[in-house]
Amino acid sequence: MNLLIRTSQWINKISLGIAAFLIIYILCHILLEIVLRLFGMSTYVLDEFVGYAVATMTFLALGYSLEQGSLIRVNAIIDRIPERKRWLLDFVTSAIAAVFFSWVGFIWWTTVSRNFIRGTTSQSLAATPLWIPQGLVLIGIFVLCLTLIARSISLFMYHKPNSYGER
Repeated sequence: MNLLIRTSQWINKISLGIAAFLIIYILCHILLEIVLRLFGMSTYVLDEFVGYAVATMTFLALGYSLEQGSLIRVNAIIDRIPERKRWLLDFVTSAIAAVFFSWVGFIWWTTVSRNFIRGTTSQSLAATPLWIPQGLVLIGIFVLCLTLIARSISLFMYHKPNSYGER
């Protein structure tokens, strides 16, 4: 169990680092585009590549955000439950979310694999193979699923999210 939690946390930190790098990439690409347009030139792919980066960054950061408690919660309901029993609601919602995002991941996987097999590309000048940005989003979905599974197991066993068994 501890190995699963540590692995999930390690993967979340790597994913967060990649997401942070993508923010820097977006900034640099926008600045490059501004400078190029001053000279009447363009990369012609700013909106496409920045869009891919934003989608990838968002999904890669979800697992870490969940782990750190940074995702929006409905505290109006949670605060009404006695603190000793909150873990049960957290467990149920985490388990349902794990099942839901596993299903989303499966559906997304079929899309990515179909686009890979067919060689589908974007309709832009870059003709980006669509399986690449879609695959990066899929990795983010899998990271979130792993985090939700680790959280659910931790809540079930220790009544705490991301616990190592301390009580």
